Amino acid sequence: MKNSVYLRLSSFLFTFFFCWLVFLAFMPIWFKQVLHLSGAQIGTIYAANAIAAMTFQPIYGYISDRIGLRKHLLGFINFCVAMTAPFFLLVYQPLLESFFFAGVVAGALFMAIAYNAGVAAIESFVEKAGRSNDFEFGRARCWGSLGAAVGIFAAGLVFNLNPSYIFILASIMSLPLAAILYTTRLKAADLEIAQKNNISLADVKALFKIKNVWLFMIFILGSACVYGVFDQQFAIYYASLFPTEAEGNEAFGYLNSFQVFLEAAAMFAAPYFVNKLGAKRSLILAGTIMTCRMVGSGVVVNTIGISAIKLLHAVELSLLLVAVFKYIAKNFDNRLASVMYLVGYQLSNQLGAAILSPVVGSFYDSIGFPSTYLFLGAVVGSFTLFGAFVLVSDSKAPYQQREEAESAPEAA
Repeated sequence: MKNSVYLRLSSFLFTFFFCWLVFLAFMPIWFKQVLHLSGAQIGTIYAANAIAAMTFQPIYGYISDRIGLRKHLLGFINFCVAMTAPFFLLVYQPLLESFFFAGVVAGALFMAIAYNAGVAAIESFVEKAGRSNDFEFGRARCWGSLGAAVGIFAAGLVFNLNPSYIFILASIMSLPLAAILYTTRLKAADLEIAQKNNISLADVKALFKIKNVWLFMIFILGSACVYGVFDQQFAIYYASLFPTEAEGNEAFGYLNSFQVFLEAAAMFAAPYFVNKLGAKRSLILAGTIMTCRMVGSGVVVNTIGISAIKLLHAVELSLLLVAVFKYIAKNFDNRLASVMYLVGYQLSNQLGAAILSPVVGSFYDSIGFPSTYLFLGAVVGSFTLFGAFVLVSDSKAPYQQREEAESAPEAA
Protein backbone atom coordinates (compact mmCIF):
# COMPACT_ATOMS: atom_id res chain seq x y z
CA MET A 1 0.00 0.00 0.00
CA LYS A 2 2.72 2.48 1.01
CA ASN A 3 4.75 1.92 -2.16
CA SER A 4 1.60 2.19 -4.23
CA VAL A 5 0.67 5.53 -2.67
CA TYR A 6 4.19 6.87 -3.22
CA LEU A 7 4.28 5.75 -6.86
CA ARG A 8 0.85 7.10 -7.71
CA LEU A 9 1.28 10.44 -5.98
CA SER A 10 4.71 10.80 -7.60
CA SER A 11 3.08 10.10 -10.97
CA PHE A 12 0.38 12.65 -10.19
CA LEU A 13 3.01 15.28 -9.40
CA PHE A 14 4.93 14.40 -12.58
CA THR A 15 1.84 14.85 -14.76
CA PHE A 16 0.54 17.98 -13.01
CA PHE A 17 3.88 19.75 -13.31
CA PHE A 18 4.11 18.74 -16.96
CA CYS A 19 0.70 20.35 -17.54
CA TRP A 20 1.77 23.51 -15.72
CA LEU A 21 5.35 24.06 -16.91
CA VAL A 22 4.67 23.11 -20.52
CA PHE A 23 3.13 26.57 -20.86
CA LEU A 24 4.27 28.47 -17.74
CA ALA A 25 7.96 28.57 -18.68
CA PHE A 26 7.12 30.19 -22.01
CA MET A 27 4.34 32.50 -20.82
CA PRO A 28 6.59 35.59 -20.58
CA ILE A 29 7.81 34.96 -24.12
CA TRP A 30 4.20 34.37 -25.26
CA PHE A 31 3.19 37.70 -23.70
CA LYS A 32 6.10 39.54 -25.32
CA GLN A 33 6.42 37.96 -28.75
CA VAL A 34 2.85 36.84 -29.52
CA LEU A 35 0.76 39.46 -27.70
CA HIS A 36 3.44 42.21 -27.85
CA LEU A 37 2.92 43.39 -24.27
CA SER A 38 5.33 45.75 -22.50
CA GLY A 39 7.33 44.87 -19.40
CA ALA A 40 4.96 46.99 -17.27
CA GLN A 41 1.91 45.20 -18.70
CA ILE A 42 3.47 41.80 -18.04
CA GLY A 43 4.25 42.95 -14.51
CA THR A 44 0.60 43.97 -14.06
CA ILE A 45 -0.51 40.49 -15.14
CA TYR A 46 1.79 38.82 -12.62
CA ALA A 47 0.62 41.21 -9.89
CA ALA A 48 -3.01 40.34 -10.59
CA ASN A 49 -2.11 36.64 -10.63
CA ALA A 50 -0.52 37.06 -7.22
CA ILE A 51 -3.55 38.86 -5.77
CA ALA A 52 -5.90 36.15 -7.01
CA ALA A 53 -3.61 33.44 -5.65
CA MET A 54 -3.61 35.21 -2.27
CA THR A 55 -7.38 35.06 -2.27
CA PHE A 56 -7.60 31.34 -2.98
CA GLN A 57 -4.61 30.05 -1.01
CA PRO A 58 -6.18 30.55 2.45
CA ILE A 59 -9.40 28.97 1.16
CA TYR A 60 -7.54 25.99 -0.28
CA GLY A 61 -5.49 25.69 2.92
CA TYR A 62 -8.54 25.64 5.16
CA ILE A 63 -10.36 23.15 2.91
CA SER A 64 -7.26 20.93 2.75
CA ASP A 65 -6.97 20.74 6.52
CA ARG A 66 -10.72 20.15 6.87
CA ILE A 67 -10.94 17.29 4.37
CA GLY A 68 -7.51 15.78 5.08
CA LEU A 69 -6.53 13.21 2.46
CA ARG A 70 -9.84 13.09 0.63
CA LYS A 71 -9.34 13.79 -3.07
CA HIS A 72 -12.24 16.15 -3.81
CA LEU A 73 -10.12 19.31 -4.06
CA LEU A 74 -7.54 17.62 -6.29
CA GLY A 75 -10.32 16.43 -8.57
CA PHE A 76 -11.60 20.00 -8.94
CA ILE A 77 -8.09 21.25 -9.75
CA ASN A 78 -7.74 18.45 -12.32
CA PHE A 79 -10.90 19.65 -14.09
CA CYS A 80 -9.53 23.20 -14.22
CA VAL A 81 -6.27 21.94 -15.73
CA ALA A 82 -8.30 20.29 -18.51
CA MET A 83 -9.71 23.75 -19.37
CA THR A 84 -6.26 25.27 -19.97
CA ALA A 85 -6.29 25.34 -23.78
CA PRO A 86 -9.92 26.48 -24.17
CA PHE A 87 -9.36 29.25 -21.65
CA PHE A 88 -6.03 30.58 -22.96
CA LEU A 89 -6.86 30.40 -26.65
CA LEU A 90 -10.57 31.27 -26.67
CA VAL A 91 -10.87 33.60 -23.67
CA TYR A 92 -7.55 34.91 -22.34
CA GLN A 93 -5.75 35.84 -25.56
CA PRO A 94 -8.73 37.69 -27.14
CA LEU A 95 -9.37 39.59 -23.91
CA LEU A 96 -5.74 40.67 -23.46
CA GLU A 97 -5.63 41.87 -27.06
CA SER A 98 -8.92 43.80 -26.98
CA PHE A 99 -9.85 44.41 -23.33
CA PHE A 100 -6.55 44.20 -21.46
CA PHE A 101 -7.73 44.68 -17.88
CA ALA A 102 -10.67 42.29 -18.30
CA GLY A 103 -8.18 39.72 -19.56
CA VAL A 104 -5.89 40.39 -16.60
CA VAL A 105 -8.73 39.67 -14.14
CA ALA A 106 -9.97 36.57 -15.95
CA GLY A 107 -6.46 35.13 -16.28
CA ALA A 108 -5.65 35.81 -12.64
CA LEU A 109 -8.72 33.93 -11.46
CA PHE A 110 -8.06 30.95 -13.70
CA MET A 111 -4.36 30.71 -12.87
CA ALA A 112 -5.08 30.92 -9.14
CA ILE A 113 -7.77 28.26 -9.12
CA ALA A 114 -6.00 25.81 -11.42
CA TYR A 115 -2.31 26.36 -10.76
CA ASN A 116 -0.95 29.11 -8.49
CA ALA A 117 -3.06 28.09 -5.49
CA GLY A 118 -3.72 24.58 -6.79
CA VAL A 119 -0.06 23.53 -6.76
CA ALA A 120 0.28 24.41 -3.08
CA ALA A 121 -2.83 22.37 -2.22
CA ILE A 122 -1.40 19.41 -4.14
CA GLU A 123 2.03 19.68 -2.51
CA SER A 124 0.46 19.91 0.94
CA PHE A 125 -1.67 16.83 0.18
CA VAL A 126 1.41 14.84 -0.86
CA GLU A 127 3.39 15.99 2.19
CA LYS A 128 0.59 14.80 4.51
CA ALA A 129 0.32 11.49 2.68
CA GLY A 130 4.09 11.07 2.96
CA ARG A 131 4.02 11.51 6.73
CA SER A 132 1.38 8.78 7.12
CA ASN A 133 2.91 6.44 4.51
CA ASP A 134 6.58 6.78 5.48
CA PHE A 135 8.04 8.58 2.48
CA GLU A 136 9.76 11.97 2.32
CA PHE A 137 7.97 14.79 0.51
CA GLY A 138 11.14 15.64 -1.43
CA ARG A 139 11.40 12.11 -2.81
CA ALA A 140 7.90 12.44 -4.29
CA ARG A 141 8.28 16.08 -5.30
CA CYS A 142 11.36 15.26 -7.39
CA TRP A 143 9.00 13.54 -9.83
CA GLY A 144 7.15 16.83 -10.16
CA SER A 145 10.44 18.42 -11.18
CA LEU A 146 10.99 15.67 -13.76
CA GLY A 147 7.52 16.30 -15.15
CA ALA A 148 8.29 20.01 -15.33
CA ALA A 149 11.54 19.27 -17.17
CA VAL A 150 9.78 17.10 -19.72
CA GLY A 151 7.08 19.74 -20.13
CA ILE A 152 9.60 22.53 -20.70
CA PHE A 153 11.54 20.38 -23.16
CA ALA A 154 8.33 19.65 -25.08
CA ALA A 155 7.42 23.35 -25.05
CA GLY A 156 10.84 24.27 -26.44
CA LEU A 157 10.25 21.90 -29.35
CA VAL A 158 6.74 23.09 -30.27
CA PHE A 159 6.65 26.79 -29.35
CA ASN A 160 8.38 27.98 -32.51
CA LEU A 161 6.09 25.74 -34.59
CA ASN A 162 2.92 27.18 -33.06
CA PRO A 163 2.74 28.92 -29.65
CA SER A 164 -0.79 27.55 -29.11
CA TYR A 165 0.57 24.00 -28.83
CA ILE A 166 1.91 24.64 -25.31
CA PHE A 167 -1.63 25.15 -24.00
CA ILE A 168 -3.08 22.26 -25.98
CA LEU A 169 -0.47 19.89 -24.51
CA ALA A 170 -1.51 20.95 -20.99
CA SER A 171 -5.14 20.06 -21.63
CA ILE A 172 -4.29 16.74 -23.27
CA MET A 173 -2.16 15.64 -20.32
CA SER A 174 -5.01 16.35 -17.90
CA LEU A 175 -6.52 13.01 -19.03
CA PRO A 176 -3.78 10.77 -17.56
CA LEU A 177 -3.75 13.13 -14.55
CA ALA A 178 -7.40 12.26 -13.91
CA ALA A 179 -6.73 8.53 -14.37
CA ILE A 180 -3.92 8.58 -11.81
CA LEU A 181 -6.01 10.46 -9.27
CA TYR A 182 -8.98 8.14 -9.72
CA THR A 183 -6.88 5.00 -9.18
CA THR A 184 -5.01 6.28 -6.10
CA ARG A 185 -6.25 4.49 -3.00
CA LEU A 186 -5.42 5.74 0.49
CA LYS A 187 -5.84 3.92 3.79
CA ALA A 188 -9.16 4.35 5.57
CA ALA A 189 -7.27 5.61 8.63
CA ASP A 190 -5.77 8.41 6.53
CA LEU A 191 -9.21 9.51 5.38
CA GLU A 192 -10.45 9.77 8.96
CA ILE A 193 -7.68 12.10 10.16
CA ALA A 194 -9.55 15.28 9.25
CA GLN A 195 -12.58 14.27 11.32
CA LYS A 196 -10.38 13.67 14.36
CA ASN A 197 -8.55 16.97 13.89
CA ASN A 198 -11.81 18.98 13.81
CA ILE A 199 -10.10 22.15 12.54
CA SER A 200 -12.01 25.40 13.17
CA LEU A 201 -11.56 29.01 12.12
CA ALA A 202 -10.65 29.79 15.74
CA ASP A 203 -7.65 27.48 15.40
CA VAL A 204 -6.56 29.36 12.29
CA LYS A 205 -6.93 32.74 14.00
CA ALA A 206 -4.92 31.51 16.98
CA LEU A 207 -2.11 30.39 14.66
CA PHE A 208 -1.62 33.91 13.37
CA LYS A 209 -1.30 35.36 16.86
CA ILE A 210 2.10 33.63 17.16
CA LYS A 211 5.07 35.97 16.64
CA ASN A 212 7.22 33.32 14.94
CA VAL A 213 4.56 32.87 12.25
CA TRP A 214 4.96 36.52 11.24
CA LEU A 215 8.75 36.44 11.41
CA PHE A 216 8.73 33.42 9.09
CA MET A 217 6.37 35.20 6.69
CA ILE A 218 8.53 38.34 6.66
CA PHE A 219 11.59 36.23 5.83
CA ILE A 220 9.74 34.53 2.96
CA LEU A 221 8.41 37.88 1.74
CA GLY A 222 11.88 39.40 1.47
CA SER A 223 13.69 36.35 0.10
CA ALA A 224 11.68 33.75 -1.81
CA CYS A 225 9.05 36.28 -2.90
CA VAL A 226 11.53 38.82 -4.30
CA TYR A 227 13.41 35.97 -5.97
CA GLY A 228 10.18 34.80 -7.60
CA VAL A 229 9.55 38.29 -8.99
CA PHE A 230 13.10 38.32 -10.33
CA ASP A 231 12.47 35.03 -12.13
CA GLN A 232 9.16 36.09 -13.75
CA GLN A 233 10.65 37.79 -16.82
CA PHE A 234 14.07 36.12 -16.83
CA ALA A 235 13.10 34.18 -19.98
CA ILE A 236 12.70 37.48 -21.87
CA TYR A 237 16.14 38.70 -20.80
CA TYR A 238 17.77 35.36 -21.56
CA ALA A 239 16.25 35.14 -25.04
CA SER A 240 17.39 38.72 -25.78
CA LEU A 241 21.04 37.67 -25.42
CA PHE A 242 20.85 35.57 -28.63
CA PRO A 243 21.07 36.79 -32.25
CA THR A 244 17.40 35.98 -32.95
CA GLU A 245 14.30 35.45 -30.80
CA ALA A 246 13.81 31.95 -32.21
CA GLU A 247 17.34 30.91 -31.17
CA GLY A 248 16.80 32.42 -27.73
CA ASN A 249 13.47 30.68 -27.25
CA GLU A 250 14.90 27.32 -28.25
CA ALA A 251 18.00 27.74 -26.07
CA PHE A 252 15.88 28.76 -23.08
CA GLY A 253 13.73 25.67 -23.53
CA TYR A 254 16.76 23.39 -23.50
CA LEU A 255 18.39 25.20 -20.56
CA ASN A 256 15.25 25.33 -18.47
CA SER A 257 14.56 21.68 -19.15
CA PHE A 258 18.09 20.70 -18.10
CA GLN A 259 17.82 22.88 -15.00
CA VAL A 260 14.60 21.17 -13.94
CA PHE A 261 16.16 17.74 -14.50
CA LEU A 262 18.90 18.84 -12.10
CA GLU A 263 16.17 20.09 -9.79
CA ALA A 264 14.65 16.62 -9.72
CA ALA A 265 17.95 15.10 -8.63
CA ALA A 266 18.44 17.84 -6.06
CA MET A 267 14.91 17.36 -4.76
CA PHE A 268 15.55 13.67 -4.24
CA ALA A 269 18.71 14.45 -2.25
CA ALA A 270 17.33 17.51 -0.43
CA PRO A 271 15.69 15.63 2.50
CA TYR A 272 19.07 14.13 3.44
CA PHE A 273 20.82 17.51 3.47
CA VAL A 274 17.96 19.35 5.19
CA ASN A 275 17.86 16.67 7.91
CA LYS A 276 21.61 17.08 8.37
CA LEU A 277 21.71 20.88 8.29
CA GLY A 278 18.41 21.53 10.01
CA ALA A 279 15.42 23.47 8.69
CA LYS A 280 16.65 26.95 9.66
CA ARG A 281 20.16 26.54 8.23
CA SER A 282 18.70 25.11 5.04
CA LEU A 283 16.42 28.14 4.64
CA ILE A 284 19.38 30.49 5.11
CA LEU A 285 21.47 28.49 2.62
CA ALA A 286 18.62 28.70 0.09
CA GLY A 287 18.46 32.48 0.59
CA THR A 288 22.21 32.74 0.05
CA ILE A 289 21.98 30.81 -3.22
CA MET A 290 19.13 33.09 -4.37
CA THR A 291 21.28 36.13 -3.68
CA CYS A 292 24.23 34.69 -5.63
CA ARG A 293 22.08 33.87 -8.65
CA MET A 294 20.44 37.31 -8.77
CA VAL A 295 23.68 39.26 -8.36
CA GLY A 296 25.42 36.94 -10.83
CA SER A 297 22.66 37.51 -13.40
CA GLY A 298 23.23 41.25 -13.09
CA VAL A 299 26.98 40.97 -13.60
CA VAL A 300 27.42 38.21 -16.19
CA VAL A 301 26.25 39.07 -19.71
CA ASN A 302 27.53 36.17 -21.87
CA THR A 303 25.17 33.29 -22.61
CA ILE A 304 27.41 30.54 -21.21
CA GLY A 305 27.95 32.29 -17.90
CA ILE A 306 24.34 33.25 -17.34
CA SER A 307 23.24 29.74 -18.33
CA ALA A 308 25.49 28.31 -15.63
CA ILE A 309 24.10 30.75 -13.07
CA LYS A 310 20.53 29.78 -14.02
CA LEU A 311 21.27 26.22 -12.95
CA LEU A 312 21.69 27.37 -9.32
CA HIS A 313 17.89 27.53 -9.21
CA ALA A 314 17.78 23.72 -9.09
CA VAL A 315 19.63 23.58 -5.76
CA GLU A 316 17.89 26.62 -4.25
CA LEU A 317 14.33 25.51 -4.96
CA SER A 318 14.91 21.97 -3.70
CA LEU A 319 16.40 23.13 -0.40
CA LEU A 320 13.74 25.79 0.04
CA LEU A 321 10.69 23.59 -0.49
CA VAL A 322 11.85 20.73 1.72
CA ALA A 323 13.11 23.12 4.41
CA VAL A 324 9.82 25.04 4.47
CA PHE A 325 7.83 21.89 5.18
CA LYS A 326 10.36 20.76 7.81
CA TYR A 327 10.33 24.20 9.45
CA ILE A 328 6.52 24.26 9.57
CA ALA A 329 6.34 20.73 11.00
CA LYS A 330 8.89 21.54 13.72
CA ASN A 331 7.49 24.91 14.79
CA PHE A 332 3.73 24.93 14.26
CA ASP A 333 0.63 22.81 14.90
CA ASN A 334 0.67 19.99 12.33
CA ARG A 335 -3.13 19.97 12.19
CA LEU A 336 -2.81 23.33 10.43
CA ALA A 337 0.06 22.34 8.14
CA SER A 338 -1.86 23.17 4.93
CA VAL A 339 -2.97 26.55 6.24
CA MET A 340 0.56 27.38 7.35
CA TYR A 341 2.04 26.33 4.00
CA LEU A 342 -0.54 28.00 1.78
CA VAL A 343 -0.76 31.18 3.87
CA GLY A 344 2.55 31.41 5.72
CA TYR A 345 4.65 30.49 2.70
CA GLN A 346 2.63 30.71 -0.50
CA LEU A 347 0.53 33.75 0.39
CA SER A 348 3.61 35.62 1.58
CA ASN A 349 5.12 34.97 -1.84
CA GLN A 350 2.03 36.20 -3.65
CA LEU A 351 1.58 39.29 -1.46
CA GLY A 352 5.01 40.57 -2.33
CA ALA A 353 4.59 39.60 -5.98
CA ALA A 354 1.34 41.59 -6.18
CA ILE A 355 3.15 44.70 -4.96
CA LEU A 356 6.52 44.24 -6.65
CA SER A 357 5.69 42.76 -10.07
CA PRO A 358 4.50 45.96 -11.78
CA VAL A 359 7.24 48.01 -10.08
CA VAL A 360 9.99 45.61 -11.13
CA GLY A 361 8.45 45.39 -14.62
CA SER A 362 8.77 49.18 -14.89
CA PHE A 363 12.40 48.94 -13.72
CA TYR A 364 13.10 46.48 -16.55
CA ASP A 365 11.71 49.02 -19.04
CA SER A 366 13.56 52.00 -17.56
CA ILE A 367 16.96 50.88 -16.18
CA GLY A 368 17.27 47.45 -17.79
CA PHE A 369 17.51 43.89 -16.51
CA PRO A 370 21.11 43.79 -15.13
CA SER A 371 20.75 46.86 -12.89
CA THR A 372 17.39 45.64 -11.59
CA TYR A 373 18.88 42.23 -10.82
CA LEU A 374 21.66 43.78 -8.73
CA PHE A 375 19.16 45.79 -6.69
CA LEU A 376 16.90 42.78 -6.10
CA GLY A 377 19.90 40.65 -5.12
CA ALA A 378 20.83 43.19 -2.44
CA VAL A 379 17.27 43.03 -1.06
CA VAL A 380 17.26 39.23 -0.86
CA GLY A 381 20.70 39.22 0.75
CA SER A 382 19.48 41.62 3.46
CA PHE A 383 16.43 39.51 4.28
CA THR A 384 18.52 36.34 4.34
CA LEU A 385 20.68 37.99 7.01
CA PHE A 386 17.48 38.96 8.84
CA GLY A 387 16.34 35.32 8.78
CA ALA A 388 19.63 34.16 10.29
CA PHE A 389 18.78 36.16 13.41
CA VAL A 390 14.99 35.68 13.76
CA LEU A 391 14.14 32.17 12.51
CA VAL A 392 13.87 29.44 15.15
CA SER A 393 16.74 26.96 15.25
CA ASP A 394 15.92 23.26 15.26
CA SER A 395 17.13 22.83 18.85
CA LYS A 396 14.48 25.33 20.03
CA ALA A 397 11.62 24.24 17.74
CA PRO A 398 8.59 23.62 19.99
CA TYR A 399 6.96 20.82 18.01
CA GLN A 400 10.28 19.01 17.57
CA GLN A 401 10.75 19.10 21.34
CA ARG A 402 7.26 17.73 21.82
CA GLU A 403 7.89 14.87 19.39
CA GLU A 404 11.16 14.01 21.12
CA ALA A 405 9.47 14.03 24.54
CA GLU A 406 6.65 11.79 23.33
CA SER A 407 9.03 9.32 21.65
CA ALA A 408 11.42 9.09 24.62
CA PRO A 409 9.34 6.55 26.62
CA GLU A 410 8.94 4.37 23.53
CA ALA A 411 12.67 4.39 22.90
CA ALA A 412 13.33 3.48 26.51
